[in-house]
Amino acid sequence: MDPAWTLAPVTSQIFSPGVQQTLDLIGIFVFALSGGLLAVRKNMDIFGICVLAEATALGGGVMRDLVIGATPVAAFSNLGYFSTPLAAGLVVFFLHPQVERINTAVQTLDAAGLGLFCVTGTIKAHDYGLSSVASVALGMLTAAGGGVIRDVLATEQPSLLRWDREIYAVPALVGATVVAVLIAVDRLTPLNASAAALSAFVIRMLALRYGWRAPRAWHRNGSRTSEE
Repeated sequence: MDPAWTLAPVTSQIFSPGVQQTLDLIGIFVFALSGGLLAVRKNMDIFGICVLAEATALGGGVMRDLVIGATPVAAFSNLGYFSTPLAAGLVVFFLHPQVERINTAVQTLDAAGLGLFCVTGTIKAHDYGLSSVASVALGMLTAAGGGVIRDVLATEQPSLLRWDREIYAVPALVGATVVAVLIAVDRLTPLNASAAALSAFVIRMLALRYGWRAPRAWHRNGSRTSEE
């Protein structure tokens, strides 16, 4: 057993291992689909599709585990976590027109994964002794970091930094903050942890529905809404 776990509190055990792994694999698969679809749009070959699928699905969790010292990282010590993005990449390789047609469903599941991973990432960071603020930051990183790596590898400006895209990191930040507060007041349970994940999911879905975007600098070029 990793010595760090022997000193960690049991916060991370609010979900049973079987339930946790099932939810993780669903989230990983959907994140990997989005990475694979971007690779197809960039005209990449099957290797590129699988690389972007892996990076999108696992990148945030890998960065979190490296920061907190949880090594070997879960993405490489659990065969299911590593192989699931490969399966998603193959699905995209053979069936990308069909996957594109259900893009709304993919975005919905992606929002659910965002909510799940911001919660579990925050909890794991707390279990390794990080402060509330640091745990929130790593919860957000867990949920959104893979998308940043995907976009960088595809030579695109990261989506969460683009003003013309609906908010993505903000819902994760909200969910992670709720979890950190619940931990601080010793009120974290499976039910309210699920509610925190649901809050991130709902905010993301509302952002997609109504085109919510983060505000830009006031009086930019003399106007808050002018374009360069």
